[in-house]
Amino acid sequence: MSEIATLARVKRPVVSTWRRRYSHFPSPVAGNAGRPLFDGGQVAEWLISSGLGNTDHAELRSDVALFGIVALTDRFSGWQLIEVLGSLLCLRRLDGRPLAGPDVGADDDDDRTLWTAVMHRAERMDAEDEFVLRELRSVDAGAAPLVRFAEDLADAAYNERGAYERLLAARVRLGVDALAADAVSPELLSLITQLADLRVRLERDQSFTLADPHARAGDLLAALLREADDCENITALAAEPDERLARIARRRLLLAGVDELALDVQTGNDLEERLADPDLIVTQLPYRPGEDRSALAALEGIERVADLLASGSTALVLGPADALVDALRGTEESQLRSELLRRNIVETVIALPGGVLPYRPGYRPALWVLTRDPVSAADGKVLLADISAVSLTEDVCARLAEDVLLWRAEGFRALDGHDPRYGRAVDVAVLDRSFGGPLTPPAPPASAIWSRTTTERPALIAEAEARLERAADEAGSYEDMHGPYRGRVLRRVGRMPRRTTLGGLIAEGRVSRLKGHRIDEDHLVRDGHHTVLGPEEITGAGAVGARRMDRLVLATAYDRVALTEPGDVVYTLAPRLGLYVDHDGFSVVAFPARVLRVNRDAERPLTPRVLAALLGVARNTGRSPSAVRAARRIEDYQLPDLDPKDVERFDALLAETEHRERLLLAQADALAEARSLTVAGLADGTLTLDQNVNQPPYAMHTLTMDELSSSSHAGRRNDAPA
Repeated sequence: MSEIATLARVKRPVVSTWRRRYSHFPSPVAGNAGRPLFDGGQVAEWLISSGLGNTDHAELRSDVALFGIVALTDRFSGWQLIEVLGSLLCLRRLDGRPLAGPDVGADDDDDRTLWTAVMHRAERMDAEDEFVLRELRSVDAGAAPLVRFAEDLADAAYNERGAYERLLAARVRLGVDALAADAVSPELLSLITQLADLRVRLERDQSFTLADPHARAGDLLAALLREADDCENITALAAEPDERLARIARRRLLLAGVDELALDVQTGNDLEERLADPDLIVTQLPYRPGEDRSALAALEGIERVADLLASGSTALVLGPADALVDALRGTEESQLRSELLRRNIVETVIALPGGVLPYRPGYRPALWVLTRDPVSAADGKVLLADISAVSLTEDVCARLAEDVLLWRAEGFRALDGHDPRYGRAVDVAVLDRSFGGPLTPPAPPASAIWSRTTTERPALIAEAEARLERAADEAGSYEDMHGPYRGRVLRRVGRMPRRTTLGGLIAEGRVSRLKGHRIDEDHLVRDGHHTVLGPEEITGAGAVGARRMDRLVLATAYDRVALTEPGDVVYTLAPRLGLYVDHDGFSVVAFPARVLRVNRDAERPLTPRVLAALLGVARNTGRSPSAVRAARRIEDYQLPDLDPKDVERFDALLAETEHRERLLLAQADALAEARSLTVAGLADGTLTLDQNVNQPPYAMHTLTMDELSSSSHAGRRNDAPA
């Protein structure tokens, strides 16, 4: 059932609800009461017919086949499953027809017959053992069920290529960690694909050669080939020292549509260049742990890639940031990097964010884009971009790719060129003078400097200063009118007020408790009519008013939701105690938050402010770090049953403190905004301070003893300045 939840992409309890609610849910076919097992095909058909779950229907059958394959890990290793299934899919592509007919059963005789036929076809189609023969010979007729799974994968994915990519996407589930160790995130694959601009290159050139000298399992090449509508004119070259990985990459390129005679994957470190000169190289330098990593070795790897480029060719090289971007300590490394820059081959240097290599979280990558013989407007310059502090979103990838592609096409144009949004064009001579200095932009991009946000900073700072002055004047006027804050508190003499509990107040009818409502996140907007109050707003994790709901949605989808009344106390116990007095009312309370409503007509009435204040300081209301729930229910919270006159005076005092706090917060907010805008402007170089002022307006001057003495003597003269 947990696997059904994974298949349907829902939570595990949802499957139990389906079994209880729908009589036509598939019945178990094996297992026991504690762990029933279901037929995967029946579950997939039920999900498709019922329309339930969050999995695309086109993917369900592939996912079911993958569950069956994963279940075979007790009979085959993960490597065997990847290699044998991949070889079967590749054989299916080479032979051009299915591996097994519909009349083949699942008994021992049929398995032996099926496997014998498969091996005969493999020996005929791959006599030189380029793609499949070795892997299929490594197993016997016991692997015949894999033939049927390969057929299921191919049918569900509509072709062998899609089936193989789905299989490799499940490499972690199959326990083949070595295949996943160097995998890059989908976001980085998208960026590399956009920077390569393969589709435009294919439209321009009749023949095209794609290469990767460090192919591993061929992830980068496969991602690029997905952009090609037709791989008929593509020649693919690759090299990989690990023979098993090299054969996986070879099968992958064949299934991607590259002609068998136009691909070559060498087992080793050198490409077979006799086929063609590479037009585009994409590669990831071999990973080395930090203790063994050498900046010189990484730069030498880039130099070898650069030597493969012909005129007009481009290379994208992914490597360690400490060699490609950071400041270098060694002389030899600095000389080599400076030489690469002076060769006018480095087009772009990009510092990437962390986490784009999911299985190497501590590894900081960077990307070099190399182009042999760039446009004349880019001579002697390199585009430096640093996106290490931003998330690699779709928008960031598109904007950065646009910067690089326009730089590749136009180079530097001072007057009417495109201002990069994530980089700066820097003279190689300037970088060479720093000799080993970091390859990071010396200033924010021009687009950031001339953006509306930046140009309006002085005006925004002036507005914040004006708000600060008005808030200070308002606070001063209020204090002049009402005097300084005085709580007028005294030590109580005599009997202490009796103790009661919130549950007692509810039982006496002095307080009512109302439930919160379960709200669909999709119905929350920023500009609705009703404020939504949930645990985020009540505990201060989110701003009140940031989540709102349209009154039309509220009326149609939540016909039984009651809005708050002015003065309701909204509270939550999860993740911790939070209390909020909704003075305006007409809000929607989102579960698990609830409402306490004071009965103002009670004999000994409370006020919302007093109730919230007393509950907020009730004793023993927290929870230990290991506790699942709070130590007490809120009904058990103890609070004093104050005299009505004390309640009235206490409420007035709380209202006074709230008002003064708002006055102070207005000043603090304005001052914080002015400070943050000023710091940001001075940090990125777009603001400076007025040099006509001899001394900052708020600077303090410390008087020496001599100055105090002279000031004292001057005070005795009638003509002394005040």
